[in-house]
Amino acid sequence: MIMGKIRIGTRESQLAIWQATAVKNLLAKNGHESELVFIKSEGDIDLVTPLYDIGVQGIFTRSLDAALLSNKIDIAVHSMKDVPVQLAKGVRQAAVLKRGSHKDILILHPDLSKRNTRHRRYYVTTPTSGSRKIMKEERWSVPLIEHPDQPGKYEDVVIATSSIRRIAQWLNRYPDHKIENLRGNVNTRLKKLKESNWHGAIFAAAGLERIGLRPEGAIDLDWMLPAPAQGAIMVVCRDDDDKTFESCQLFNHEKTALCTKIERDFLSALMGGCSTPVSALANVGYSYVDFSGNIASPDGKELLSAGVRFPLADASKVALTAVEGILSQGGQAILDKFKNATK
Repeated sequence: MIMGKIRIGTRESQLAIWQATAVKNLLAKNGHESELVFIKSEGDIDLVTPLYDIGVQGIFTRSLDAALLSNKIDIAVHSMKDVPVQLAKGVRQAAVLKRGSHKDILILHPDLSKRNTRHRRYYVTTPTSGSRKIMKEERWSVPLIEHPDQPGKYEDVVIATSSIRRIAQWLNRYPDHKIENLRGNVNTRLKKLKESNWHGAIFAAAGLERIGLRPEGAIDLDWMLPAPAQGAIMVVCRDDDDKTFESCQLFNHEKTALCTKIERDFLSALMGGCSTPVSALANVGYSYVDFSGNIASPDGKELLSAGVRFPLADASKVALTAVEGILSQGGQAILDKFKNATK
């Protein structure tokens, strides 16, 4: 039986359209004709309220899910890190595309070099043998902006992001910095950064790289663990639409699907939502799975980490073992603080 044209639901941002077009091209390679259908999400309408105040879980996916369940579209394409770990009733995962970069990056303000500044370089201590430590210079520095009415005094370093996960990890490493809220699609956020007095802003590398907007000089934050499933793209369809499901399974990337499942299982076991300061990254080798995860208090003062390695045959044990490691260090206290802070 020949299928009709597959309707692909997508948000209207440049990145969302890129992702949906990538799925359209994959369908075409397998002989399936498709078209894009544009849906505006709640997250695209309110660009002011911080995500952690809105209750971010599902804010970028609810409108597409509604269109899918009402048969206005046949599949929806999402940045996987935005998808709640519990999919909407009647919706199932149809495919996961090969992952792009999982990293977060720091983009410094493009005009900082023109300001009246002096630079503060950041260092980290690296343990060596015995009690000795060496100072290792990090790959970035920020200008300190002099107060116009207070010579010799400098403003605090200001970094912009609305991600509670990024805020927590950043403040854990740089507790003297200030954080500003930054919302909008990647184009909007780059424009806001340029028009601001901030020192820099944090972005996901994959989004900027996919649409060719990663600025020269952007800095990979190799120390910052990503959101679960960051850099991956998920395609969903209706539970009862087997033909569309099978069409999408033809381009499902099994290694990415396994890694993101482990990361999302870790998130689910800890909190169950994508608006929490939980980070996770799984990597699949030839015969094993490596996993790193952490949870932090929203103010960054506490951060607990767990790392595990399992044979590939035991991949199902990875997430819960890492969760047990976090809880054994006192992770429940951080979870309780976060729950109380968001009530």
